[in-house]
Amino acid sequence: MIGNAIAAFIGHKIDASDGEGGTLGAVAGVAVWKIAKSVVPAALVLGAIAYGVHRFANSETAL
Repeated sequence: MIGNAIAAFIGHKIDASDGEGGTLGAVAGVAVWKIAKSVVPAALVLGAIAYGVHRFANSETAL
């Protein structure tokens, strides 16, 4: 919940920097935060798997 508030605040400040309203920026900030909470951990897991496969494939003791 606090993450949503922080994301909305940051999005609002970025959108309001042009002198107009910042409501759309607040909504966009929350949307990006919600997407990033699920995409970033998945990307880290897939990256770790890919790194492990790469290390195993290039090791001299591979099967």
